[in-house]
Amino acid sequence: MTEHWTRLPVRKGGHMSARTRVEQSPGLSRLLDERLSTLGDPVRGITIDGVAREGLYPLAANGVSTKPITEAARTFLQALTVEQRRQTLHSIDADEWRTWNNIHLNCWRHGIMLEDLSDATRKLALDLLAATLSARGFGQARDVMRLNGLLAVVSESPDEFGEWPYFLSIFGQPSDSEPWGWQLDGHHLNINCMVIGDHLVMTPTFLGSEPCDGGNGLLEGTRVFVTEERAGLDLIRSLDDSQQSRAVTRPSIHPDDLPQELKHPFDGRMVGGTGHDNAVVPYEGVTASDFSDAQRRLLLSLIGTYVGWTREHHADIKMREVNAHLDETWFSWMGATSDDGPFYYRVHSPVVLIEFDHHPGVVFDNPVPSRNHIHTIVRTPNGGDYGVDLLRQHHERYDHSHGTHKPRR
Repeated sequence: MTEHWTRLPVRKGGHMSARTRVEQSPGLSRLLDERLSTLGDPVRGITIDGVAREGLYPLAANGVSTKPITEAARTFLQALTVEQRRQTLHSIDADEWRTWNNIHLNCWRHGIMLEDLSDATRKLALDLLAATLSARGFGQARDVMRLNGLLAVVSESPDEFGEWPYFLSIFGQPSDSEPWGWQLDGHHLNINCMVIGDHLVMTPTFLGSEPCDGGNGLLEGTRVFVTEERAGLDLIRSLDDSQQSRAVTRPSIHPDDLPQELKHPFDGRMVGGTGHDNAVVPYEGVTASDFSDAQRRLLLSLIGTYVGWTREHHADIKMREVNAHLDETWFSWMGATSDDGPFYYRVHSPVVLIEFDHHPGVVFDNPVPSRNHIHTIVRTPNGGDYGVDLLRQHHERYDHSHGTHKPRR
């Protein structure tokens, strides 16, 4: 078994803050500037060839109310002071949608920090998350925050980590008819949610953690990404030799075995991280059209684990999209398939991109990827992220040129 994190040496913190922006080293500035370089390009989404596939996300009524989300957002905003609302609110098309980042220091943070809110108002912010996420999704998000609080203690770096240095932004005004959305941005927890009528898009969503369990003490028994980790292993182990030979693109993710582009300090093996809204990502691995019925059920279970972070009935709608494109869904793998070895996997179809990756230590001094540090991300390819394609259709259908919401003739 891998060594438990409580026996790993801890790297002492530097002069970085999760709360206030600080001067960055030249190397870090270069990495961050690289992510901002495409901010002026309109979002076309992650594609396999640079051309977004059309017609995947029709703006048709689905009968699932988003009213609980809208009401939770309104209640939260009403509890804020004028200055707090100013910090929280952004225009629906603000660049801040795309300047989220999973690293722990404050580089681009915007919105209102949960730590600066009273207990009662912070509870209302969490109510917004709870209204949008499923019970399991909300529980895992909160556990990510609690484990980030544990990091502040074990690393003796309270300025770099904590349970509450997470920033909440609301884009547009919460409305039953007009598009609006919210974003939570902080270390290992980045959720983007767009609401358009009864449609809900909750991507890009990044969840991660280091460590992934609470050890001994107040968080004993807390573990994150157990289901996501196990679902990947169940699928790769179900494949026969021929299928595995296509699915496994690299047998190891040890740094000595990887080219530099698969060792990025932010991304690791991931292709869909921050700043990659328009990434060109060809399909890799093995396609579900070659799977047995049992393997297809395992694949759907794996996808459902991530889609199931979203509230139940909207997750059901998304899974219908996934099913409609199941034969076009690809699965790829890097690394170990044992009970304790590190690995990466990707699920990629026209309507969903899921990535799971074991990372080296950042707080803990293990230079080799381990199950102690996990990154995951969910994207909606072909213009689905941030609800971009639905928003385009909305504006084609309604005229907003005079500040009103009128159907076009």
